[in-house]
Amino acid sequence: MADVNHTAFRPGTFLLVGIPGLEKFHLWISLPFFSMYIFALLGNLVLLFTIVREQSLHKPMYLFLSALTVADLLLSTTTVPRMLAIFWFRVRDISFGACLAQVFLVHFIFFAESGILVAMAFDRYVAICNPLRYVTLLTHSVIWRIELAAVVRSFCLILPIFQLLLRLSYCRNRVIPHSYCEHMGVARLACTSIKVNVVYGLTVILLSVGVDVVLIAVSYGLILRAVFQLPSAGARRKAMSTCGSHLCIILLFYTPAFFSFFTHRFGGHSIPRHVHILLACLYVVVPPMLNPIIYGVNNKQIRETVMSM
Repeated sequence: MADVNHTAFRPGTFLLVGIPGLEKFHLWISLPFFSMYIFALLGNLVLLFTIVREQSLHKPMYLFLSALTVADLLLSTTTVPRMLAIFWFRVRDISFGACLAQVFLVHFIFFAESGILVAMAFDRYVAICNPLRYVTLLTHSVIWRIELAAVVRSFCLILPIFQLLLRLSYCRNRVIPHSYCEHMGVARLACTSIKVNVVYGLTVILLSVGVDVVLIAVSYGLILRAVFQLPSAGARRKAMSTCGSHLCIILLFYTPAFFSFFTHRFGGHSIPRHVHILLACLYVVVPPMLNPIIYGVNNKQIRETVMSM
């Protein structure tokens, strides 16, 4: 039942605060975010162009990396320009439809990227633990099917969240204490119960992303066991270098995401709101910025190809 002190309705617009409690520092905060966004755009575009252009990079590992690059470009571009508009021009209004579209895109990209990381872990597992079958197992058609499966799974997981937000009746309060629209930030403006939203969000994280993390951990456990059994020290170093790059990307992706998710639901009173929002904002720009750097520095073939362009 709607609260008697509020009139339930669907607002035409929401108001995004930015980073609550730090409004007077928005201009200064915007400078590193703008710089990181530019680096993320340039780095990922260069990496994507390099993989597409160079025929020798049309291998499973690099094709999965190109999919990750596209996801990073979409994630940062979906959120950072809106943040900068708030920080620079105080453009805080966002229409109801645009807000729900941003919710859809942010979570859709997150689930898709998680699926891509599982595929990358599987790729490294086959390459190191079963190298003789690597080319026959991971053909281009199989790679496209895996990437399509990640996209379809992501769509199926996020569509109910979209529908759950549409079914809610919203109160007159339309202020979202965030720099971009996300599921629980919007749901908390409802006058009706959001228990289903909370339960579904938690279930999806634990049963989809949680399973992804377990699969990645198992893959790298088997990889490490195989690496330490290699007779050549040079082969061990090469395998560890490649896997180290992947592990860095995985930690960059999951650590802030899980921290943001669980503090938003269970640690709201113990962690200052501006800290939570700031970390959530960093999550959508720092991994996209660092991923091309990690691969550009650690992967000799990509580094040499970029230098020769």
